[in-house]
Amino acid sequence: MRRAIELAYRGRGMVEPNPMVGAVLVDDELRMIAEGWHRRIGTEHAEVNAINGIPGGYNGDLTLFVTLEPCNHTGRTPPCTQAIRNTAIKRVVIGCPDPAPHTDGSGIEELRNTCGVQVEVGLLRDEAQKLIAPFRRFVTTGMPWVIAKWAMTLDGKIASRLGHSQWISSTESREIVHEIRGRMDAIIVGRGTVVADDPSLTARPPGARVPLRVVLDRQARTAIHSKLIKTAREVPTLIFVGEDAAQNRVSAMSDAGVQVRRMTDGLGSVLTELGGRECTNVLVEGGSEVLGSFFDEQLVDEAHVFIAPKIVGGFDAATPVAGRGLERIPSLSTLADVESRIVGGDTYISGFVVPADHES
Repeated sequence: MRRAIELAYRGRGMVEPNPMVGAVLVDDELRMIAEGWHRRIGTEHAEVNAINGIPGGYNGDLTLFVTLEPCNHTGRTPPCTQAIRNTAIKRVVIGCPDPAPHTDGSGIEELRNTCGVQVEVGLLRDEAQKLIAPFRRFVTTGMPWVIAKWAMTLDGKIASRLGHSQWISSTESREIVHEIRGRMDAIIVGRGTVVADDPSLTARPPGARVPLRVVLDRQARTAIHSKLIKTAREVPTLIFVGEDAAQNRVSAMSDAGVQVRRMTDGLGSVLTELGGRECTNVLVEGGSEVLGSFFDEQLVDEAHVFIAPKIVGGFDAATPVAGRGLERIPSLSTLADVESRIVGGDTYISGFVVPADHES
């Protein structure tokens, strides 16, 4: 199962909004016979790829280890339960059930009751569920998985008191950021970031996906000469404006190729719009007010932070997360499943965000 989970991650950025899935086939002596993973949306699922790898002439019984419950419905591909039924697979070990409401355990039931296969569920369940966390969020709520990212100095600053911010992190850290961007469906920033950095918000080199570039700009004041608007006809760009934003500025953006939407319910309407576009993973890159708002509303699911061994100081130097903030220090860690390593001299920390502690 650990090997199946490892294989599943190879599909990251390629299969969304479908889940990443890995599969391994072994014989009665637990010798590996074949393996597979879901490589790209619309193509064969992990189970079928593993089955297609069975050597010609092999006629022994098989056990399938798969990270997620095999599908039992016809979508872009036929049901995997049907493919399993037509093989020598006698036992299926599943990491976790499929959370999609339309599934409701039908794959497990089909394997047990119709195919006559022995089924076990829950091996490395936590790791398997972590693997599909963005998919679970999308199919159960219609909302995307939200990843926050920032780079800061050792004293917690994202810019100097004059707004200078390039570059806080190392070249190696920025390469990781571009890799993350390349598997996102959307990248969100505020207008302040556009003014300060005039970013392109693209992955360099290009990744598996071309993320939608999203700007939160209540007054529709993003400059027409900014890189984002100048390239809006080449790279999809969406700007959310407030209900009272001036129509002439909104029209100018639309004429330049920008998609413009009115925010009717704060960040909730932003995520609803992105979910409706089948965005599974979105990256929030800031600035501090935008990150603070996402954290205040407990909308951040995962965080990636780069801490550079630099000290800036200054009362007026910006910190990464503004907003309202908590009234007291949480009693528990804000991140779970924390991973950390040194990258080009920076400390890179990532993990899943735990809901804030509201103890009085």
